[in-house]
Amino acid sequence: MSARADLLADGGSAASSGEFFRSPEFLSAEGSTHTLRIGTPEAPLAAPLLLREIPGSGRADAISPYGYPGIDSPEPIDPPLDPSEVDWSATGLISLFIRHRIGAAVPLAGATARNVVQIADPALERKSRPSDRRQIRRNEEAGYTVEIVAGPDAGAEQRAGFFSAYTQTMVRTEAADRYFFDAGYFDTLLASPLARLFLVSGPEGDLAAGSLVVESDGMLHYYLSGTADPHLRSSPMKTLLARLVDLSEEEGMPVNFGGGLSPGDALEEFKRGFANREKTWHTSEVICDPEAYEELSANRSAPAGFFPAYRAPA
Repeated sequence: MSARADLLADGGSAASSGEFFRSPEFLSAEGSTHTLRIGTPEAPLAAPLLLREIPGSGRADAISPYGYPGIDSPEPIDPPLDPSEVDWSATGLISLFIRHRIGAAVPLAGATARNVVQIADPALERKSRPSDRRQIRRNEEAGYTVEIVAGPDAGAEQRAGFFSAYTQTMVRTEAADRYFFDAGYFDTLLASPLARLFLVSGPEGDLAAGSLVVESDGMLHYYLSGTADPHLRSSPMKTLLARLVDLSEEEGMPVNFGGGLSPGDALEEFKRGFANREKTWHTSEVICDPEAYEELSANRSAPAGFFPAYRAPA
């Protein structure tokens, strides 16, 4: 083995940094439990993790927090580290799922091209659809306005309005339970100076749409968003995204809009209307204990791309 992995029960603090997706606020909101360290204490790869009990096994696996936390390293890893060359025994993990950063070299070999995300890059010609421009003009004429608020400065009414619009959207789209956050989750994220609320007010002054936009690893990320039910027909999110692209150009940082729930779906197509390039997002699926993994996965039929197999329905 060329490297050794171990876990620190530190809430991810050893992997914390000045980037939003590894910030103390984000790691706290996500409930990070450990730091994965690969290599020597002097020059380790480090990643925040959430340890999860595997029901009925007395064992555990781990997963990255949501978003794009990735793996930090003191210097680029070239060539990427082969997970099969890592001694995982000290971690006690059965498997490990890592969400990598956007736009950075992937430090682990054999990573999976998980999804394509849409990017608005201020270094390239701006893109917009005529139909979107018309809707944005109609919204401006009707009195829709956009306000940008630094996360720590967001007031109780602004937070409540965003939380309501976000929750209405999750209910409307029948989102998975994972995406139903409580107000405390957003309060913790908004404590970060790297977080901003984009708020669209309707003609009557009520909140029509909102987005939590964060800065991490040299990019703006359109992270969590929602539209209030009464304003759906006006598509105020288009007004919001146009202002976000404006900010991208003002600050010289690309915007990561993310992707769809599945390749080519309506959500991806909506985001594509404001993007001028795309980027592949990678994940790593690591089997740390092959014998135990096979034993736990027996009689499980996992859909393509599902990991770990033993968490698929029996």
